[in-house]
Amino acid sequence: MKRLLTMGLSLLVAMLAFAGDRAAKDTLSYSILGDSYSTYEGCLTPDTNLIWYFRPENKELHRNNDVRQVEQTWWHQVIKGMKGKLELNNSYSGSTVCYTGYKDKQGVHQDYSDRAFITRSNKLGNPDVILVCGATNDSWAGAPIGEYVYGNWTREELYYFRPAMAKLLHDLRANYPTARIVFILNDGLRQSINESVHTICRHYGIPCLDLKGIDKQQGHPSVAGMRAFAEQVTAFLGKLL
Repeated sequence: MKRLLTMGLSLLVAMLAFAGDRAAKDTLSYSILGDSYSTYEGCLTPDTNLIWYFRPENKELHRNNDVRQVEQTWWHQVIKGMKGKLELNNSYSGSTVCYTGYKDKQGVHQDYSDRAFITRSNKLGNPDVILVCGATNDSWAGAPIGEYVYGNWTREELYYFRPAMAKLLHDLRANYPTARIVFILNDGLRQSINESVHTICRHYGIPCLDLKGIDKQQGHPSVAGMRAFAEQVTAFLGKLL
């Protein structure tokens, strides 16, 4: 009897361990590749990336925006809603997909090759899902569109949006062959940017979500905007994953 009880307990422990392993495997890890919309102080890798959303204690750094907690960010809400875990958030405020940045005081476009999406795309850890939220700054900075180029990119071509966007998706596919990649496109961008993103996403078979009606303060999602952002992404992922 005692032996049977011991065997039963051992079997129960094994079953629980198996269930735990299965649950762990079913928990997807998410990496974020983004710009200011996806930043939050203390949540970025590397921590030297420029930040737009700050912790509440840093009052002198606050923008005119009511987002004050990491739990209010779109990506935190999405990962929680999908019952996943954060692998890595590599977001950089002001960053563009291509190497062309904002104009300086002399009206000359700055070189953003040190922070561009295509520069950071191989630094996302080991995720199951990659959420890319970009192209906003390319639109706002007036980055040149260029031509569609799907390979053998020259450095000069990567200062143009279309070749850089294509290289970004190509590199993500190559570097993370088992990850599910989703591109998230902000509302209110230049039509040429929107059309280019959709064309290139179709070329690489990467789903693209067009955000709609995102409330913003200082051009960035407010608490209400973050909530709508998260709801749209969660609903989109629910049909994919």
